[in-house]
Amino acid sequence: MSNTIIPLPTVRLRISEIDFCGWLGQATSGDRLEYHRGFLALDGMPMATRLLPKDRTELLKLGRRAMWAAEQGLAHLVQRRHGPDDFSYFAVARLKPKSSPVSLSALLAEEVA
Repeated sequence: MSNTIIPLPTVRLRISEIDFCGWLGQATSGDRLEYHRGFLALDGMPMATRLLPKDRTELLKLGRRAMWAAEQGLAHLVQRRHGPDDFSYFAVARLKPKSSPVSLSALLAEEVA
């Protein structure tokens, strides 16, 4: 039996939470942004990540902001599998509500827990 080592794809932080918010504020319905490539669940874990600690912290903030955008109805979150432990994570902008009680910039300024 051969012990073949399959190299894992290199993980790097593509954008920051601030970049994501900027894109979300300017995106029109149907625009798509790949905000991460790797394995988000593992890349956010200190013992499993291949990211630097500051990049891992930023990735966690980015992931929470993306989930927040989906919960607010501002984006759909989808992913594409490329191979083992290798996914692209996309945000697809949704139509912004016309009668929102607060502006989009005010929503983006909200603290995400």
